[in-house]
Amino acid sequence: MNRRMSYTWHLRAKMAENGMFQTSDLMPLLAERGIHLSREQVYRLVTQPPQRLSMDTLAALCDILGLSPNDLIEIKVAPTQVRKTGSGDVTSPSKPAARRTTVRRPPGL
Repeated sequence: MNRRMSYTWHLRAKMAENGMFQTSDLMPLLAERGIHLSREQVYRLVTQPPQRLSMDTLAALCDILGLSPNDLIEIKVAPTQVRKTGSGDVTSPSKPAARRTTVRRPPGL
């Protein structure tokens, strides 16, 4: 059985717990720690789970909020089904059931 990895990003909730409700509140605090991000980058960092995150930025966020990385990132593991075929194991999502379709021609053709 294969495992599928996902994660939940809790930055916005942790900011709210610390009384920070605007993404712009983070900019000067990050800059104090040598992390210079644009307003748009900080907004995306707060509102969307990051695909890539530098260790320096993660360390700064943890320092600002008094957290550990485990408080910001919740790892989820979900088992996935492995379908066996004659040529070996193949992992793929289940296919939708086939439906019979009726083709109707307009009158007069």
